[in-house]
Amino acid sequence: MNWITNYVRPKINSLFSRREVPENLWTKCDECGTMLFHRELHDNLYVCTNCNNHMYITPRDRFTALFDGGVYSEVAVPAPIEDPLKFRDQKRYPDRLKAARQATGETEAMLVGEGEILKTPVVVAAQDFAFMAGSMGMHVGNAIIAAAERAVAAGKPLVLFSAAGGARMQEGILSLMQMPRTTVAVEMLREAGLPYVVVLTHPTTGGVTASYAMLGDVQIAEPGALICFAGPRVIEQTIRETLPEGFQRAEYLLDHGMLDRVAPRSAHRVEIATVLRMLMGLGPVVHGDLPRPVETTQIDPAPEPEPLPRLESVPDDAPKS
Repeated sequence: MNWITNYVRPKINSLFSRREVPENLWTKCDECGTMLFHRELHDNLYVCTNCNNHMYITPRDRFTALFDGGVYSEVAVPAPIEDPLKFRDQKRYPDRLKAARQATGETEAMLVGEGEILKTPVVVAAQDFAFMAGSMGMHVGNAIIAAAERAVAAGKPLVLFSAAGGARMQEGILSLMQMPRTTVAVEMLREAGLPYVVVLTHPTTGGVTASYAMLGDVQIAEPGALICFAGPRVIEQTIRETLPEGFQRAEYLLDHGMLDRVAPRSAHRVEIATVLRMLMGLGPVVHGDLPRPVETTQIDPAPEPEPLPRLESVPDDAPKS
């Protein structure tokens, strides 16, 4: 009886019991509810294969997919004073920063990189919505200024991916001062004759929309991105009217002339490189280099064979030996 209890029954239970599934193996689309396999979602640049919902993507994953070969160099950003106002609400501001850094693995809400997109040299800055909702603080202002200065020094265009809930309230008026600071940075690019292209991702709201996010020479948006200053719920409560369907989404803004293009994430490489090369007066996009022809050694042609001697025909009446 002990043999059945101690060996047979656990063996049967192990065969038919449900195995544990890692939590990060599947991701649920927040639009259609489809369960997406993590590897397939990563290969599809975090775009839902069922409803084309453009989900959150980290700046590093975006840079890996954007730059040629995923190769880029980070541009150093001066670190601002942390917690200059000694702000505290439910938590101390330094504690919120520490938690965001542990959750994202990044030091702040914007990453700046330099590299090539389809052989087009470019400086790219991208906001990280996972870091305190991508809020615009002094570090974001420093990052945009550092990106603009690097672009001007190297004679390269600047591309910015925006994703933010607005200004960072823990820095008060100092966060609002980043609006004129970043506007001056954009003006530096224009004085140098360098293009500034903005890609608005979901969501781009608040003071970010009121400053550098809407100052691009060309405005591109991802499909379905919410782009606004005040959110639709606030507007409905203010005017006491129902807003039209799709209000403040990328497609709605494109129809009303606030955007130039709505491009899916998979087309960003070609879209951005094409626009930048047109604005810079360069040639067409180089999609890839052909391999150099293999040099072959010249071989002398073989000599022609000597003709065989001609056999004369023998008459039938000739004597046979």
